[in-house]
Formats: sequence, structure tokens, C-alpha cells
Amino acid sequence: MNGFAFYASAYLACAVLAVFVSRRLGLGSVVGYIAAGALIGPVLHMADADAGYLEPLSELGIVMMLFLIGLEIDPKKVWKLRGMLVGLGGFQVVLTIAAVTIVAVLLNVPWRQAVLFGCIGALSSTAIVLQTLEERGVLESDGGQASFAVLLFQDIAVIPMLACLPLIAVNHGAAVEGHGANLLSSLPGWLATIATLGAVGAVVGGGHYLSRPVMRAIARDGLRDIFTAFALLVVIAIALLMSAVGLSPALGAFLGGVVLANSEFKHELQSDVEPFKGLLLGLFFVTIGAKIDPMVLQSNWAIVIGATIALVAVKVAVLLPLGRLFGLREDASWMLALALAQAGEFGFVLLSLGQQMSLLDPVGASTGVLVITLGMIITPGLFVLLDRVLAGLELTKPIAKNVGEPDSGAVIVAGLGRFGQIVNRMLLANGYTPVILDYRADVVDDLRKFGVRSFFGDAGRTDLLQSAGIAKADLLVVAIDDPDRTVEIVQRARAANPRITIVARAYDRLHHYRLASAGADHIVRELFGSSVEAAGLALQTLGMHPYEVEKRKSAFVQQDLAGLARMASLVDDAKHIADNDRFVAGFNDIGRVIQEAMLGRRAGYDEIVRRGWNPPKLDDSHAPNHESREPGASR
Repeated sequence: MNGFAFYASAYLACAVLAVFVSRRLGLGSVVGYIAAGALIGPVLHMADADAGYLEPLSELGIVMMLFLIGLEIDPKKVWKLRGMLVGLGGFQVVLTIAAVTIVAVLLNVPWRQAVLFGCIGALSSTAIVLQTLEERGVLESDGGQASFAVLLFQDIAVIPMLACLPLIAVNHGAAVEGHGANLLSSLPGWLATIATLGAVGAVVGGGHYLSRPVMRAIARDGLRDIFTAFALLVVIAIALLMSAVGLSPALGAFLGGVVLANSEFKHELQSDVEPFKGLLLGLFFVTIGAKIDPMVLQSNWAIVIGATIALVAVKVAVLLPLGRLFGLREDASWMLALALAQAGEFGFVLLSLGQQMSLLDPVGASTGVLVITLGMIITPGLFVLLDRVLAGLELTKPIAKNVGEPDSGAVIVAGLGRFGQIVNRMLLANGYTPVILDYRADVVDDLRKFGVRSFFGDAGRTDLLQSAGIAKADLLVVAIDDPDRTVEIVQRARAANPRITIVARAYDRLHHYRLASAGADHIVRELFGSSVEAAGLALQTLGMHPYEVEKRKSAFVQQDLAGLARMASLVDDAKHIADNDRFVAGFNDIGRVIQEAMLGRRAGYDEIVRRGWNPPKLDDSHAPNHESREPGASR
């Protein structure tokens, strides 16, 4: 068997296995795709044989990625982050390019290659960094927002990099011809310029005035499959047009995405193009990995490791002072510097283009791929290093140096997002003035303008809790949306003040049990109340009397919360919830009465309802009974 089907099957099989293992190890999908390609190259010797089949197809993944990046540009968010975006992001890209280029030239690297390496080094892995920041719950922090702004600028900066790279190519004429400029080669210069500008105008005007009516007509007729086909046609047609006039297809796709970013079909386009982008982009990374020569790694391993360490050092040296210059605190600056210290996915694109333009030989390209890949692999280690650095800063720096010293208060609220804001407003409306702790400096600044006592800081820090008056406080409300961090805050608050009452926000039923074990008195599942309210509205819409609805809501809440407390002893942290037979059996038993009602046999359910609408008691409804607050007491 040979041909397209054989090569595609081999690539996809290796990719599925390698990406699965890579994700399990926490290294991300890109590293898995590169590993799959590296496996295919030396084992199946397909690195060159399949180029005519898969490489042109895989390059569409880059075009689609730029199209989606353009779609995701939110003008309001860009305007809000304009200072960080243009200032911090711009300085980071320019200074990193300059620093890497200078270091490379001093090491006797030809200046053209040095500039290429500088452009590659200035970029970071958007996918890995944003995913890690989101998993850690710090994407909305100062350091997280600064990282997002710099990553966004880097993604945008790829466009001029792709456009300018042919200008430094050795075979500049051949590179331009490869992009399709031969269609304009017979025209005078001024006419070719007009045609090029006309192509850009066609992308902008067509995206705004032509594609929208077509998509509106397709959507009106409910032709979902045709909408998907049209979305792909838009991306491919833009790429073809840009190639025809000698411009980068990625540039055209990015412009098309920006034009359609405010369209009412933005989300539909994203959902339709995303699966194709993921598959083709993964295929692109596989083809990159397939070009790695094992002999290059064997003979140049010291260079690969040294270059990776040097790149991390240069980027940290650039980003750390820039963060301080743009008003970030020391902890946020370290987060910015270490999070963005690796090279990114677009580096592979620049390496591929550089090899096509003879800026790099195969050995140089393979070495560059290995350096970028190694940087992605060590990114989890850089975040571990970040934790060590932040822990050191916490021990050595007094909190009053970074934030105001909060007054002791009877009530402390940790986190002022959507959940905490409602709690705070209710407390203020009833005459209580809580001390607010939040790790987002912009939120704290805005709240102070409204006269709300708010202070910057991580409520998981024992010193901040002490400064906020945890030892004398009567109540702590933990309203953050990070389940693990919530448990840590409850544990530390309970240790600091065994008598304080703690109200905590729970993510789900299992998180409820963890918080109960940590020492929370009252636990509120974040979506439970609103879901019950929505169900009540549904029953009213179906014709049930409002009073009857309230009675049934009350009965449902009482039964669910009583069952929640009774099942606490069945939780086994060593087993997955679905594999815990006792927990599954208990859950089904508790739901029996409601299940009977759903099946139409409502005798037991109606008997509960007839008892009347008695609001559940707080002590019985939101927490297990705490018989003792002494250490070691059962919860």
C-alpha cells in the first residue's frame, strides 16, 4: 500500500498515540505532534517521501490558525489592554529580537540567520501558556493579563515577520516567485502595486460586504453543512488570492478574520473552522517533527541544551525588568517572565519558511525545531520554578510593602468576582462592611473608587489573612472560583482561627466534601440555587401554581441537601466517583423518591410536599454537623 492513504494513516496513528501520551504527561499537544513526526521520520523514512502529499495540505493549518486569531480579536479587550499590548508587548518583541540577534552574531552566526533566530525567540507558546495559566486560576491576575497581552501582540507580530522575512532571504526572487508573484511579474511596478493593494481591499471589502449576505442567506435556509463548506471556502479563497499577488496567505487569512470578528456569524465560523484547523495544524507539526534528523540531536545535543537555556535566560532578562517598568509588582513580573520564557508554535512556521528560502540548512532547521520543542517540554518546570520564586517573595517581603494594610474586620470576603460581588452587596445593604481580598489589582482599584474597602492579595497567604484580622473576625466568605485554592484558604483560615464561621463556594458535590473536611461551616454549590430557581420557573411555565412550585422546590432542596450530608461517609478519595459502588448505590437510593415522581408514581414525593413549605435551616442545609472544633474532630 502506498500513496496518500498510507501516509495519512501512518501520520494520524502515530499522532493519536503520541498526543495522548504527551497530554497525560502534561506537555501539551504540540510536543506530542512533534514526537509523532520524529517517530515517523527515522522509523518509516517518510520525511521526504510524503512531502508532495501532506505538506501543502498541512500548511492550510497555519492559514486557518491565523484566521481564527483574527476572529478572536475583541476590540474592547484590545483597547482595555492597549498599554500592555502595544507597550509591553512591543518592547518585548523588539528587545528580544535585538538581544537574540546580537548574541547569535557574537557567536559567529550569519546575520540573516541571527535575525531569523531573533524573530523565533521573540515568540512564546500561546497554547501552552494560556492553558497553564487558566488551569492555575491566575489568568485574570495582573501577571496573567500581562502575559495574555504580550501573547496577543506576539501573534499579531507574526504577520509582519512573515511579510518581511523574504526581504532578508538569500534567494529573494525565488522566494517571492514561490509565493505566486509570477502572476504579476509581467506587469509594471506601479500596476503590480495597485493589484496587490486591490487584493487586500478585496479581502477587506469582500469579508464585510459579500460574505455576510451569503452567510445570512445560508443561515436563513438552515443549510448547516453548506455553512461549513462556505467557511472553508472563505479561508482557502483568501489564501489563494494572497498567494496569487505574492503576499503571505497567513496575512490574508488574518485580515479576513479581523474583518469578520464583529460579525454575527463569528462564533459559528469559529466552531466550523476549529476542527479543521486543529487537524491540519497538528499535521503541520507532525511534518515538522518528521524532518528532525536523529543524528543532529546526537551530535548537537550540547548546542540544543545550551541554546534552550540561553533563550530562557535572555527572555527572562528582557521580560522581568519590562514588567517592573510597566507597573507590575515583583510577583506578577516573575510570572510574566517565566511563563513566556519558551519559544512558540509560530517558531516552527518561521523555521519552515526560513528553510524554504535557504536561510537555514537542514541541520540548522532540525536544531531549531529541537530547541523550540525542548523549551515547550520544560515549561511545566518553569511554572514549578515560578512557585518557588513566589514562595520566596512571600517569605521575604512584608505585605505592607505591596498593598495597603487592611483594617481588622468582623467579616472578610475572599474574591470579588460574580459570586463575591453579590455577597458583598448583600452585606453592605444590611449594614456590614466586609474586608475584601482579591488578587486582581484593577478590581481592587475600581472598588476603592466606589468606596469599598478592598485590598490586593492572595487570600491563601497566611500573613495576608492575619493582616485582614482573621484572628478576631467572626465570618469568612470564600468566593473564589478555584476549587483547590478554596480548600487551601479554608484550611489556613481554620488553623488561624478555630472559632471563625466559614462560608465557602463549592464547584460541585465532590468539592463540597473536600471543603467540609477542610473545615468549612456552610458550603454553597455555585450553580445549585440558580438551577433550582430555573427549574421552578419551568414548572410555573408548565402551569403549576407559584405557591405549589415553592413547596416543591423546598422539598427538593431539603431532600438533596439531606442526602448530601448522609453520603459524606461514602466518599473515597482513592476511587473515581463512578467506580465507588457504595457511593453510586447511595446516590441512587437518595434519588429514589424523586425518580419515582419523575416516573409518575408520586405518592412518596407528594407526601413530603404536603408537609408544607418550610424553608430549610441553614445549619441543616449547607454543611455537615460540626460537633467539635477541636483538632482531630470528625467533620
